[in-house]
Amino acid sequence: MLRTSLFAATLLLSAAAACSAQETAPASDDTKPFVETVVADFDSPWAMTFLPDKRMLVTEKDGRMLLVSADGRQRQTVATITVDSAGQGALMDVVLAPDFATSKRVYFSYSAAGEGGKGVVLARGRLRPDGGGGERLGEIEALFRARPFVDGNGHYSGRIAFSPDGRYLFFTNGERQKFDPAQDPKVTLGKVLRLTLAGKPAPGNPLAAKGFAPEVWSYGHRNLLGLAFDKAGNLWEQEMGPKGGDEVNLILPGRNYGWPKASNGSHYDGRDIPDHKAGDGFEAPKLWWNPSISPGGLMIYSGDLFPKWKGDAFIGGLSSQALLRVDLNGTSATKGDQFPMNARIREVEQGPEGAIYLLEDGGQSQGRLIRLTPKG
Repeated sequence: MLRTSLFAATLLLSAAAACSAQETAPASDDTKPFVETVVADFDSPWAMTFLPDKRMLVTEKDGRMLLVSADGRQRQTVATITVDSAGQGALMDVVLAPDFATSKRVYFSYSAAGEGGKGVVLARGRLRPDGGGGERLGEIEALFRARPFVDGNGHYSGRIAFSPDGRYLFFTNGERQKFDPAQDPKVTLGKVLRLTLAGKPAPGNPLAAKGFAPEVWSYGHRNLLGLAFDKAGNLWEQEMGPKGGDEVNLILPGRNYGWPKASNGSHYDGRDIPDHKAGDGFEAPKLWWNPSISPGGLMIYSGDLFPKWKGDAFIGGLSSQALLRVDLNGTSATKGDQFPMNARIREVEQGPEGAIYLLEDGGQSQGRLIRLTPKG
C-alpha cells in the first residue's frame, strides 16, 4: 500500500512539474503582433500610472516623480522624494487613489534609511495646481513603514493594489534578502499586507488572531514585484525566485507561500531548496520559470485594442529582456507568449486607449517608455 501511494504521488508530482515547467518559445521580432512606438525616455524609471486625462505619473529611481503629457513631449517634476537609492532602492510604485477624481490623492512607495537600517515606505500626497501653471504633489505623508528596517539594499518590493471595492490597499513587503523573516509572524517582511486607505491594519485580516503582525494577508514570499486584481476579484502576484523558480501566485488570505522553506529554484551557491509538493503545507505557485525571467511589473489586460488578450496577465522581464503573457482562466494560469524586447522591462501598464505601455529599466536598457499597438 505504501509503495503504491508513493508511486501515485510521484506520478502526480511529475505531471505537475511538467505542466509548470512548460516553456513557450520566444516570438521573433518579425512575428510580434504589435508595433512599438517610443513615447519618451527617462532616467532609470520604476513605475507609472495614467491620470483620467491620459497624462502619466512616472517615478524615477533617484526620487523624482514626473507628470508627463499624453504624447510624452512635456514633463514636470511634481515631487522629489528623499529615497535611499542604493542597490535596488528607488522611488517605486505609484497608483492613483480609487477616489482620485475628487480627492486628487496619489499613493506611492519608496526605500528609505532609518533606525535599524533601511526599509520600504508607503506614502500618499495630493496632486494640486502649483500656482504657476503647473502642478505639484503636496500634503505628502508616510502611512506605513516595513517592520523592521534592516541592513542591505535588496528585495524591498513595494507594489500597491487597491481592492476592487476601493476600501482597502494591498502592499507588498519583500524579505530584504534575509530569508527567515518571510516565515516570522511578528514582522511584515516577506508578506502581502492588507491596509486601510490610511495605512492602518485592515479589520478582519486572517492571521491577526494567530499572533501575526495585524497587517498580514499572506506570507512566505521573497521579492514581490507585481500585484494586480483581475475582473473577477482574484488577486495575482509575481515574485522573483532565487536561482530559478520565479513565480506567479494566486494570493489567498492566510496562506503560506513557502519561502525560504520551499521553492522551485535553488540557492545561488547551488544548495538545493525543497521544491513545492503536494501536502507540504505551502501554497504552490500557479506558474514558475527555470531559468529565471526576473519578473518586473504585472498588469492584467482589460482593453479592446488586443481583444484576444483580454483578461490575460502581462509581466515585464528584467534579465529575460522580454514581455511575457500569461493566460488566466479563473484561478488557473498557463504560459503564453514571450516577446523579446532587447531591454530589461521594469513596468507594464495599460493605457486609457487600450495600448500596452512598457518602461525599460534604465542604464544599458535606456529607460524608454514604449507604446505597443496592434499591427495593421
